[in-house]
Amino acid sequence: MDIQKNNFLSIEQIKDQYLNQKKTVTTPVTQSISFNDILKAKSLETAEPKELRFSKHAANRLIDRNISLSDEQRQRLNEATVKAGEKGIKESLVLMDQLAFVVNIPNNTVITALDKSETDLNVFTNIDGAVII
Repeated sequence: MDIQKNNFLSIEQIKDQYLNQKKTVTTPVTQSISFNDILKAKSLETAEPKELRFSKHAANRLIDRNISLSDEQRQRLNEATVKAGEKGIKESLVLMDQLAFVVNIPNNTVITALDKSETDLNVFTNIDGAVII
């Protein structure tokens, strides 16, 4: 390499070469579909409707408290559970027809059930949301 023949670029030449480059930025064409819309669509595709279950404790409470649920009430309880899940609730209080249920939303399981006479204290713990139907 012959420095005297000026085979090397000066710092100024290199700086100009790199700083003055024209950069072409292409942005991908996107549709006007939001991430939330895509997420909901995928969730609906993969989500199979799960039947609402009752834990052993909840089943015993229903028997002890002489609570029987009609098919319509079970459907409404299931719908309330779905709504709670859509809002991100993990442990939900569901109030329906003078009855109260604590439901674990991720497991789709009723943890306990109370009737009007036992909800007089009006204090529910370990829940992060409520659905009133």
